[in-house]
Amino acid sequence: MKYVLTIFVFLASLGGGNAQERPNIVLLFADDAGYADFGFQGSKIMKTPHLDALARRSVRCKQAYVSDPTCGPSRAGLMTGMYQQRFGYEENNVPGFMSKNSAADGIEMGLPLDQKTMGQYLQSRGYKTAFYGKWHLGGADRFHPTKRGFDEFYGFRGGARDYFPYSSTPREVQNKLEEGFGHFQEHDGYLTDVLAEKAVQFIEENKDQPFFIFLSFNAVHTPMDAKKEDLQQFPNLKGNRQKVAAMTLALDRASGLVLDQLAALGLDKNTLVVFTNDNGGPTDKNASSNYPLSGTKSNHLEGGIRVPFLMSWPGVLKENTAYSHPVSTMDLLPTFFEAAGGDADSLLQLDGVNLLPFVKGDQKARPHQRLFWKKDARAVVRDGDWKLIRYPDRPAELYNIEDDERELNNLAAVYPEKVRKLYKLIFQWESTLERPRWLLKRKFENVDIDRMDAYRDQSKFFQKERK
Repeated sequence: MKYVLTIFVFLASLGGGNAQERPNIVLLFADDAGYADFGFQGSKIMKTPHLDALARRSVRCKQAYVSDPTCGPSRAGLMTGMYQQRFGYEENNVPGFMSKNSAADGIEMGLPLDQKTMGQYLQSRGYKTAFYGKWHLGGADRFHPTKRGFDEFYGFRGGARDYFPYSSTPREVQNKLEEGFGHFQEHDGYLTDVLAEKAVQFIEENKDQPFFIFLSFNAVHTPMDAKKEDLQQFPNLKGNRQKVAAMTLALDRASGLVLDQLAALGLDKNTLVVFTNDNGGPTDKNASSNYPLSGTKSNHLEGGIRVPFLMSWPGVLKENTAYSHPVSTMDLLPTFFEAAGGDADSLLQLDGVNLLPFVKGDQKARPHQRLFWKKDARAVVRDGDWKLIRYPDRPAELYNIEDDERELNNLAAVYPEKVRKLYKLIFQWESTLERPRWLLKRKFENVDIDRMDAYRDQSKFFQKERK
């Protein structure tokens, strides 16, 4: 009897009670999607019926931010719940883009092993964990998802690859499609669909225990690969705009497949589902739209760092509502940990916060009074509704986001004292950070600035689609 009681207490400590009381957690994560390119975000062009239906069951966070406007650092912030600059992960993790003077090159770069991941936190709560799709947190074996908190993995280690199977296995390990650890084999069909099918299978196999799925689509990142039948759904579009619409349709279909499986098994009532994206859309690369926001991926205008964000948890979060205060994808780790029966307040080293009391309306204050961003000499602080952007090639700019979310009215000359105050806040925050572990080649700073200037006002490109 003594041993039975001990086992009961242990199981209760894992989940705060019966395993069935802990929600399943599913994170649907898009890649390089435009802020405006979903029906629930106001698009009249894109066809996203499944995600639109999810939005009607969700809290939609209207000011959701990533911790960086590029893929690798953004994922590092999300996966650890903290500013990735705290452990030197300041610049992108893409072999070939790095300076040869970097501390490490190629696949030797990755999420430092001393950083605990979202998967590891949820494993500690007794969850079965799976990661599907784009990893982009290190190509070397020691950075592998199955060694960083995920029981199952199907996807690729790098930042991009074709959606259709390669005719021969790629030479570089980060581009190979992999199941588990070290088993490389190309898929059949279209990768976006295949990733969802793997997630559906995992749900079936683990329906009797709490699970966490990180479904990290590479859609709609380049290359612009789309199925012929999906392209035919958009006969009035051309070029990459037609392709990104078709790829978004596939992303929606794949998300729907997962959501339908949850419903078919009766798991949807006890599943926390989040849909979001890794950074703003790179309009010049995949024709994605961030309208009405200015800017694109890789810069710190709102179009580079603000993303769509849905949270659904039946019976806990109110359906079809909006939350207006700024939140961050860094908040997902403590939010998931709390939902899993953990104590998010015990995670003192994190920069993210548990969003549940905020989006439920129990906590009226802002989750974050301040948020920061940094990449080399460029840096940003958002303090309340004020946002200061520091540049390497021009004076700092000041915006009030509440009044001017398109960032077209620079107020730096009007409020010089505010500029000085916020400039100092950036420096004070920077003083708490680690030196970058590696650096981009200098020419890419010019590319990022040029992209920002070219796509600063996206109304020039997409306003007609909104009419």
